[in-house]
This record gives sequence, structure tokens and C-alpha cells, in this order.
Amino acid sequence: MINFIKNHLGFKIYNSTWISIIIAMLLIPCTIFLPEKFGYENGILENLQLLILFIGVYLSFFSKIDRKFFIFIGLFLIILILREINCGRTLFFPVPGTENAFYNWKDIKYGYLAHPIFGMYIAFVVIYFLKNKLFLNSWNYIRKTKLPTWNILFMIFSLIVGVYADHAIDNMVFEEIIELLFYTSLVGTIHLYSTGKISS
Repeated sequence: MINFIKNHLGFKIYNSTWISIIIAMLLIPCTIFLPEKFGYENGILENLQLLILFIGVYLSFFSKIDRKFFIFIGLFLIILILREINCGRTLFFPVPGTENAFYNWKDIKYGYLAHPIFGMYIAFVVIYFLKNKLFLNSWNYIRKTKLPTWNILFMIFSLIVGVYADHAIDNMVFEEIIELLFYTSLVGTIHLYSTGKISS
């Protein structure tokens, strides 16, 4: 166990990790003091999430190392982006005069095509991952590099708390900040690997 920690867990705090630390520190104050509209669809917090994810897509697609693997990462991030905007429904189909309300796909012309197309895109990403045997690349990163432990802990924390918040906490700001923490930690990790700051 000690050898595993010594060889595989890195506890260095990188510049990108500080962003996650700051967001984690602001979690409770923002939940208490920010108006709920900050957590609405297309609100400030969701727009920050999208900005972080687009930065991750850029880092991935323009990585100069392990091209196929990071192209997959970029394609995966696009899935997260499409999920955040409900495949465009919350961008283009708001209900006029009603705050934070949007038409359902069944109420939109050709809306029935949205989920099948999204499903086909996900299938394409999975096939790309398997065809290029990128699970081997993933295993090599886990096996041969010192993992950015703080980033990973923030991701695990935000996933666990996010699942709990969905069922037990009725506060949009809290839920959106937790997601922002996850995305920031994820993209921070992508930055470390795609720029070679962590390498085998």
C-alpha cells in the first residue's frame, strides 16, 4: 500500500488545482448568498461550466501528445456539453414569458429526432474508444504516472455530493456549483496530461 501511494499518487497542488480549491471553498457561501436564478438553465453557473468544458475540448483536440486518446477525451466532453444544454433544447426553445422553463422535445417540430441522434453520437464515441483500443492508453496513464490526487479527490467528492444533492437538496445553486467543481477538476486533469505536465 505504501509503495502504491509512493509510486502512483502525486500530492502536488498544480495551478489548475487551485481553481478547484477556490470553488470548493466558495461552495457553502455561494449556496447561502447567491440568488437561485444563478443556478437556472443558461445562468451564470451553467455558462461557467460550459466555458470550462469548451476549454477542455480545445486542450484535447489540440494536444500534441497521444492524439487519438485526447481526441476521444474531446469527443467525450462534447457529450457533457450536449447534456448540459439538453442537446440545444434549453438554448433555443424557452417558453416565452416563463422563467427557466423550456418546451419538451415532444412539443418541438422534429424534436423526436434529438435523442436518437444524441444516442448515435454516444455510440460513435464508444466505437472510436474501442476500435482504437484506448482502454490501453487509459490503463497506462493509471499504471505509469503519478496521478493528480487532489483533482481526483475533488471529482470523487463532487460526484458523491452531486448524487446526494439530486435526491436530498432542493437548491439549484448548490447543484450547479458541485457540477462546476467536477468539471473544473476534470479539465484541470486533462490539462496536466494533454500538455505533458504529467507523463510516464
